[in-house]
Amino acid sequence: MTKPPQQHVSLLWRVLLSTSIAITLLFGGLGWVIQDQFTRSAEQSLEEEVRASFQAYESLWKARLEELASVSRVLSRMPDIRAAFGTNDQATIRDTASEAWDRVKESGTLLLVATPNGSMMAPVAGPQVTDLSFIRGAAQSFPAQARGFVTLDGRLFQIVVTPVYVATTQSAALLNVLVAGIAVDSEHVSDLKSATGGSDFVFVTNGKVAASTLNAEAAREVIPDSGNGRLRLAGAEYFSSTFPLTDLEGREVGRLAILRSFEAAQERIANVRWRLVALWVAAVFLGITATYLLTRRLLQPLQQLDAAAEEIGRGNYRVQVPVEGSGEIARLTESFNTMSNSLTRAREDLIRQERISTIGRLSTSIIHDLRNPLAAIYGGSEMLVDHNLTPAQVQRLAGNIYKASRQVQNMLQELADVTKGRPHAREMCRLREVVQAAYDPLAASAEAQRVSVDIQVTEDVELPLDRAPMERVFQNLIANAIEALPAGGLIKVSASASGGEVVASVEDSGPGIPAEIANELFQPFVTAGKRNGLGLGLTLARKTVISHGGDLWVETANPGARFKMRLPV
Repeated sequence: MTKPPQQHVSLLWRVLLSTSIAITLLFGGLGWVIQDQFTRSAEQSLEEEVRASFQAYESLWKARLEELASVSRVLSRMPDIRAAFGTNDQATIRDTASEAWDRVKESGTLLLVATPNGSMMAPVAGPQVTDLSFIRGAAQSFPAQARGFVTLDGRLFQIVVTPVYVATTQSAALLNVLVAGIAVDSEHVSDLKSATGGSDFVFVTNGKVAASTLNAEAAREVIPDSGNGRLRLAGAEYFSSTFPLTDLEGREVGRLAILRSFEAAQERIANVRWRLVALWVAAVFLGITATYLLTRRLLQPLQQLDAAAEEIGRGNYRVQVPVEGSGEIARLTESFNTMSNSLTRAREDLIRQERISTIGRLSTSIIHDLRNPLAAIYGGSEMLVDHNLTPAQVQRLAGNIYKASRQVQNMLQELADVTKGRPHAREMCRLREVVQAAYDPLAASAEAQRVSVDIQVTEDVELPLDRAPMERVFQNLIANAIEALPAGGLIKVSASASGGEVVASVEDSGPGIPAEIANELFQPFVTAGKRNGLGLGLTLARKTVISHGGDLWVETANPGARFKMRLPV
């Protein structure tokens, strides 16, 4: 299954992407901090303006109330006023008080004369008032004046209650009470808004709005106990502070809410926000542009190094990269050129060593493969010279010597074919004949060691083989088994065909494979317990089987060892 091609993102674009993200986050965080700080400053400014508005309200209304208190005090001490009050005649009292009051009164003011127990004696100026129960509460402050807010017939007033005394021979006697007040109406709250530079005022009493500079919808949404902070009224945002309104006895009868609109502050915040956005866009553009130019110039040597690395990957180890300037990239370029030179020298040394190693492996393989046929020739010749043999024995030894010499000739021919690059043709072979040909040179050695070889391969097992190398494979396996049975034993060679392949095995009754070499048995030069051998036989045998498209492995038998091979038909 082929892997899908991976998407390659260049280092330049990765640097640009990371830079743009960093600049975006930096300016985004900085803008948020500036906007938050600006909003906090606006809230603090509005809060200070509300406090200043309250101080202005107190100054203005206290001045008006003080003026009423002074006028009331003057009136209460005038002889003609006291004389008129002493008559208890409503018309006389009203006419006398009106004549003095007309010189100081202003619109929205209230003046009336009442008895100490709260009964009306004479209304002088202002609206008609029916409920005067607040006078009994004001009596606690007498002979001093009492001041506070009261609701009179649905309207809110800030009043001053002044007692009027008459001197007697024994003590001062309380004649009546002079009540003066200022109505809290739209005219007066408008004056407050003008005097405080635009702050809005809402007077709330008994859960209703008594007077307000807000529109009716916004005024209805004011909550008397909303406290200080931001609130939204009729879609507009305000900063609000509330203050209690107390009556003549100090009890709370309402609340005054002073509000400052956020509209101007929000416009300034919006302007700052747009300026920050414009600054952010400009900074991101300039930052990315500068980063692109600088990174492109910085990465140019790296691109040259990348191209040179690709050349090395194609086998051109002599490529060099020009060194420009100084610094880390220049040192990296010098290191790359040094590495390229080292690879060139190492490659040349490796080629020389590989040639020498190839010659050594070829020589070792030739020596190993020639050992068995030369041993057969030497042993047969020695027996012909040193023993008196029967004609049958001579004939047999001569045949073995002939086969061994023919095997040597075939090996030399294979070596010549490999050297000249000629392929070795395969032929259909009966596996029993291949095994028998491999065993014949070893028969005398097997008989001398009392080793029985049982070839259980039927005649019908045929498959395409490179005959000579496969004979050497079986000859090597049988020779190893014979050498593992110095005191005699049994070797069994078997084969079976199924599923388009042949599985053959060579099994002996010897001591088996030593545990210390079991996992490395097919590695070169691995051998144990043998009188002769280089440790290459099984390695070469497995390579031969693999070259036929099969495999060779070992299994533990009980007792002995079992070598099995798989060959395709």
